Amino acid sequence: MESDPKIRLSLEQEFNLKAFEEQIKDINLEQAKVLLTELYRQLSWREAYFKYFIKQIDFLPE
Repeated sequence: MESDPKIRLSLEQEFNLKAFEEQIKDINLEQAKVLLTELYRQLSWREAYFKYFIKQIDFLPE
């Protein structure tokens, strides 16, 4: 999902992505489902935190 060419991953993020790819290359379908569910949960929490903090600085209307 590379939507904006001005926004790039840091070297640390690139390294972590490659390490993650290596860790998951042999997982089965059931493990993948669990992993994706956990990833979605964490992304949802992250989004909620971002919205909360942005509201705290009055960027978003109530």
